[in-house]
Order: sequence, then C-alpha cells, then structure tokens
Amino acid sequence: MSSHGTPIPMTSRKSGPLKGTAAVPGDKSISHRALIFGAMAVGETRITGLLEGEDVLDTAKAMQALGADVVREGAGEWTVHGVGVGGFTEPEDVIDCGNSGTGVRLIMGCVATYDFCTSFTGDGSLRKRPMARVTDPLALFGARAVGRSGGRLPLTLVGAAEPVPVEYETPVPSAQVKSAVLFAGLNAPGKTVVIEKEATRDHTERMLTGFGAEVVTETTPEGYNKITLTGRPELTPQEVAVPRDPSSAAFPVCAALIVEGSEIFVPGVSQNLTRNGLYTTLVEMGADIAFENPREEGGEPVADLRVKYSKLKGIDVPPERAASMIDEYPVLSVVAAFAEGTTVMKGVKELRVKESDRIDAMARGLEACGVEVEEDEDTLIVHGCGAQGVKGGATCATHIDHRIAMSFLVLGMAAQEPVTVDDASPIATSFPVFEKLMTDLGADVKRNN
Repeated sequence: MSSHGTPIPMTSRKSGPLKGTAAVPGDKSISHRALIFGAMAVGETRITGLLEGEDVLDTAKAMQALGADVVREGAGEWTVHGVGVGGFTEPEDVIDCGNSGTGVRLIMGCVATYDFCTSFTGDGSLRKRPMARVTDPLALFGARAVGRSGGRLPLTLVGAAEPVPVEYETPVPSAQVKSAVLFAGLNAPGKTVVIEKEATRDHTERMLTGFGAEVVTETTPEGYNKITLTGRPELTPQEVAVPRDPSSAAFPVCAALIVEGSEIFVPGVSQNLTRNGLYTTLVEMGADIAFENPREEGGEPVADLRVKYSKLKGIDVPPERAASMIDEYPVLSVVAAFAEGTTVMKGVKELRVKESDRIDAMARGLEACGVEVEEDEDTLIVHGCGAQGVKGGATCATHIDHRIAMSFLVLGMAAQEPVTVDDASPIATSFPVFEKLMTDLGADVKRNN
C-alpha cells in the first residue's frame, strides 16, 4: 500500500470467529522519537522493533537529511550514528513528511533553534493540517515560519540564530506541541519549561531522561503538569526496544470484541498510562480483556492482552480521558455501534484537526451503515444497535486517513452486509501489515480488483 499512489479500495465482510496471535507493529510515537533522539546523541543508538510504516521511514530520511547516519540493519532493526545536540546541518532539499503530523511537528521543534532554514511539505492530508499550533511557540525561541495561509505546508522554518529558553503553557492538550517545544529547548541555553493543564503522552520526557537529559516533571499547585528541561545536554546513545503500538493493537482488539466467538492474543502492548484510555473504556463497556505478564521493556510498561468476544454496553466516556485515547475514538465509535445503549464521547474537538475531520468522517460513515449518530464541535454520540446488529452495506470515505480506513474495515467484519472503504492505501503509514494480520486471524478483508 502507498499513501502517495493510486487509491486502493478494500471491502470487509462478516467474518467467522477471529482466532490466533496478533503481533502488531512497534509503537509509532516511540519509533519517531527513537530515530530523532538517536540523531541528537553522540555515537551509535541501536533500535529494535521499529515500526517500518511510511510515517516513520519519512522521519528516518529527515534525520539523514539533517546529517545523521541512519541505517536499516534488518527487519525492525536500525542503527543511528548521531551528531549530538547542536550538530544538525542545513538540509539540501525539502523535507517531505508524507502523512505524518507527528513527524513534521517534532522535526520542526528539532530545527527551530538552529541558525538555518528548513522547508517542509507532505501529502494532501498533511498540507491541510494546522501548523501554527507548533510554529507559534517555536517563535518564542526566535524561529520564524513562512508558509501558506493558516500556517499550512509547504512551510519554511527559519531557525533562531540566538535561541532563548522559553516557558510555554499549551493551550490545548497536545503531546506533539509539548514535544516540539522540548526538542527546541534541547539546543537552547538555560531551562525550557512546558506547562500543560492535562497530562498528555509522556514518551518524549521518558526518552529524554533515558538519553541522559536533565528533565524534571512536577505538579503545580493548580494541578497542572510542569516539565522543565535543561538545555544543551550531551545525549548518550542507547539501545531502544520499541514496544508494540497500543493504537495499532486497538484494531484487532476491537474486531475480536464485536465478531462473535472470537478470542485473540496480542503480545507486548504498551500500557503507558498516557496511552491506555481506550482499554480502560472498553473494560468499562464490559469487554473481556485480560492483561497478562505485565513488565517493562525499553523504559515503557507493557503487557500481553487476551481478548474475547463480549456483549458491550454504551457508556459516557469522561472528557478528561480524551488525551490518553485521542487516536482511538474512530474505532471506539465502531465498537459503540455494536453495543447496547448510547456511548457519549465528549472533549474530542482535537479529532477535527487530525489527518481528517475524524468526527465528521466517522459520523457520516456510521450513518451510511445504519447507525444513529449525533455530533457537535466537541462531542460524538453513537446510539448502539445492540442485538439487532449493524446493517453495513456502505462505501465509506477515508479522507486519506489510515485510522478511518481501518475503523470501517473492522466494522465490516461484524456488520450484516459488506463495508467498503474508498481508499485503504493510507493504512501503510502506520500499520503496513494490517491486511495480512487481520486475514491471518480469520477476517474476510480483500482489496477490490
């Protein structure tokens, strides 16, 4: 599959029970950061379990363009010979981040405190996404962004010649914005501070510490999360074992919960508390998920999941949980369609500025499949079909969005009639083995010839 080529329509049909082991790929968020931190360390960082989807491969190319030596040694095994903090060189060409909002925003942070220019572009989806949420705080360091209206790509970032440390309070919960500011702070003098009212995924802080930076995380008297980074450290190379991605695991897990008779095993999934909101929510809905053999790998908590088909009930998902499951609401809305009763998802306005407007995309597709949906700017409500089942039978638009594509293919595995997605090619950005993995479990998913 290729997110840059011809559309690939796919259809999923009602499946028999899903059985077997779902070895999902490495975590995308950690894979991006492992390559970036490796590039900013002095010496050789070795990475195992790296997600080899297009998003991460684009970040690897970007690190090469900035002067690091990045080499694939084998399946999921990579080495990065870093140039040290302050050692990046001006790229000779435009950096193309493909479909990856994470990649482009983190890399913008990396180069914002270097006295050179970096130009960025991406695919049709990424060029629609707002970048001002990152370029505005980077301007506080002294960087200057020149791009299309609304701060959209293509965009050139003129780095700060004499960067200054920054204290920044994030206006919306965003691990990408927080991380971009911290990456910029690495090459600035003094202490850079990020304050967030709601804690977001903390992979950047964990890996900063692992690579030898001085990072202090504390809670303010107001209950906010305050992260203080001391700039210009010498980062030391590491061996990074990337845990399996909980956002990718969500798709086989949710499919097993709604396809009658299913039982699957998903090994080594990250259980980071800033990422596991979906699993907490599914258990509250009545999901039969056992978390086995909890342990730590690569500085991250992981566990093996054993998942069985379950009769689920609708719930109100608390808005404060949104930051820990923002990428999983599309597939949760599919699960909610098969539940008994109503599922209310509040605090989800961030979904409107993802790879697509995910609230609108899911609402329209679910309606086309016979599910009653309500929405406003910050809320998605799904009225579950319960025992009568979900009709299906629609062709759903993916809007160049991998998670929309996979969510509707999961819906088709349990719906009464087949469900087609107009373009499954974006799935390669995050989960290149999705089709084979689901087919091996017993799902009836096929490309349309």
